[in-house]
Amino acid sequence: MNTVAATGIGARPGFNLALATWVSAINFWAWNMIGPLSTTYAGNMSLSSSEASMLVATPILVGSLGRIAIGPLTDRYGGRFMFILVTVASIIPVLAVGFAGEAGSYPLLLVFGFFLGIAGTIFAVGIPFANSWYDASRRGFATGVFGAGMVGTALSAFFTPRFVGWFGTITTHVIIAIALALTAVVCVGTMKNSPTFTPNTDKVTPKLIAACKLRVTWEMSFLYAIVFGGFVAFSNYLPTYIKTIYDFSAVDAGTRTAGFAVAAVIARPIGGALSDRIPPKYVVLASFAGTAVTAFIATLKPPPDIWSATDFITMAVFLGIGTGGVFAWVARRSPVKSVGSVTGIVAAAGGLGGYFPPLVMGATYDPVDNDYTVGLLLLVVTALVALVYTALKLKTREPATEAAAGAPQPQEESK
Repeated sequence: MNTVAATGIGARPGFNLALATWVSAINFWAWNMIGPLSTTYAGNMSLSSSEASMLVATPILVGSLGRIAIGPLTDRYGGRFMFILVTVASIIPVLAVGFAGEAGSYPLLLVFGFFLGIAGTIFAVGIPFANSWYDASRRGFATGVFGAGMVGTALSAFFTPRFVGWFGTITTHVIIAIALALTAVVCVGTMKNSPTFTPNTDKVTPKLIAACKLRVTWEMSFLYAIVFGGFVAFSNYLPTYIKTIYDFSAVDAGTRTAGFAVAAVIARPIGGALSDRIPPKYVVLASFAGTAVTAFIATLKPPPDIWSATDFITMAVFLGIGTGGVFAWVARRSPVKSVGSVTGIVAAAGGLGGYFPPLVMGATYDPVDNDYTVGLLLLVVTALVALVYTALKLKTREPATEAAAGAPQPQEESK
């Protein structure tokens, strides 16, 4: 029986989940404002590959680390308040990045890109929010649907370069800032916390320490750093990759990156729903196997457009299924009172997983042969290591009753 329906309050879990997904999407768009324009900035400012990679990676880093604090704050203040707070706080950085880009200032873009990372913390708000609206049997579905807010990266990749061409850099950023403001207003007027939500008023630091003592936190952080990190890294760096390898324009590269992001977004709730029906371990294993194979194929530089697009979209599907599977696993194994704290750390690990690949890709790029073979092979090796670890070290099933009661499970206790 659905826990929300059992309250008799007439709450609307579907509406609140849909609204939360939109809030995530618009914040993900804001978080990814620099990536689709990175090739333009690199050309206008004569940036090296490493400098352009740093520009893309900086918001990812901040958005990732910020989730560590945002998760437990959501446990305390509720998703509604934190959704509004993060959305409003992202408005000024979006505008500042637009003015820095128009001015052609690399240092200012780095500084304001740092604060743009605030938008990326939104993910740590939505997972406990969605989790609280649904009972255990549907949490994989709920977290998967919320995770589809990643579509904001696809919207940014597709529309941001076009908006800049149509309206100019500053106007484009103003449009997104207005969208953020309107979203916050809608949340103020219509969003509700689940009737089952109970504020956890414990201090943040002890909650984080307690979460760090759970094995589930570090096991899921490792897995999520690869699947979500791979998605974030490619969603941000793929415009540079496509332009460099295949010599497409910024708009065409953005279109193809949007296709990658949409495929991952569609796959994420599928991975979550599958994990409600079969053990998430099998979903995650399939994700790592597929990612390793498609990353290896990418080292062969399949010709555009059909073969390269097929390979990267297939990779996106496997990564998307993996992100849904991992967070369904998190929801299943985490103690109820620690979901936000565990989510914050795991989500941070996922974001950090997306921080380093653009830097690695930029540092290992071979201009002589025009390829990223070393960086892609590192992804292959990483996915295979995770595949073996998941297969041999993680259990197929966990007793859900103890997690539901809020007690650490035996395999989650620190050694």
